[in-house]
Amino acid sequence: MGRVVVAGSFNVDHVWRCTTLPRPGETLAGTYASGPGGKGFNQAVAAARAGADTTFVCALGDDAGAQLARALATADGIDLRDQRSTRPTGTAGIYVDADGRNSIVIGPGANEDLDPGFVAVQRDVIANAGVVLVQRESPAAAVAEALRLGREGGAVTVLNPAPANATVDAALLALADIATPNETEFAALLAAHLGERIDPDGVAAMDDATLHALCRRLLPQGTLVVTLGAAGAFVSHPDGAWRGDEAAHQRVPAARANAIDTTGAGDAFSGALAASLAQRDVAFAEHLRFAARYAARSTEAPGAATAMPRLTP
Repeated sequence: MGRVVVAGSFNVDHVWRCTTLPRPGETLAGTYASGPGGKGFNQAVAAARAGADTTFVCALGDDAGAQLARALATADGIDLRDQRSTRPTGTAGIYVDADGRNSIVIGPGANEDLDPGFVAVQRDVIANAGVVLVQRESPAAAVAEALRLGREGGAVTVLNPAPANATVDAALLALADIATPNETEFAALLAAHLGERIDPDGVAAMDDATLHALCRRLLPQGTLVVTLGAAGAFVSHPDGAWRGDEAAHQRVPAARANAIDTTGAGDAFSGALAASLAQRDVAFAEHLRFAARYAARSTEAPGAATAMPRLTP
């Protein structure tokens, strides 16, 4: 079985639940909770709880947040390799409304210090991974080094180009065998790389041929998975490299869920996809169906990392 290596962010999440999301200048009453998060850690926990041997490479401060990260990684059997930073461990402020929708503000802290040199020191585990998964809440140079080492060792490299306001340059995108943007991130990538301006809210309604053509222009040599929330996901493969699928593109429906909190659902999808890819030799659409079921389950519990369900593919 292949190992999943995730290089990315850890945050301490501060979560307020309220009836509606606050508007500018508005003060609302709500309930408060704190817990672990960060796109990298969410994805590492998802991969581990989905059954994959998992290593997490990150940067942490010298504080209670770092102690929390280490304790939780140990509890989930995650091989944690953390660079020590003089900055505080990353934080996030999250507001969640009655429909499970959220707004998030990130305080990167130590996450900004993850260094490509530290990532390179992890060459032993990255070079032997089945899948290497990264995001963009950590410096581009560091996550690019993780993808480069993964590709050098023969791993499947997966880029989750999130959050949408992060810069994903052509060199980083080219290191990805698979990319997993949501509609907003997909629209941002199209604008940045192709000069194409589209409405993120209209992506799910695009006809398949148009969507596939945009995907091929954006990531010519790789597989692009655009997650579409309740509309499922759209997958686009390059010619002659369909990863066991029967067509160059298709849609995979979302799994049903009684959602109470969508925070981390995209991370659940990417982490579960990585775990499935590392463990099973099946058509790519089967990996996506597993990831969709896993992500749906993650929305049925509050929180981010703590909401990741424990199951195997």
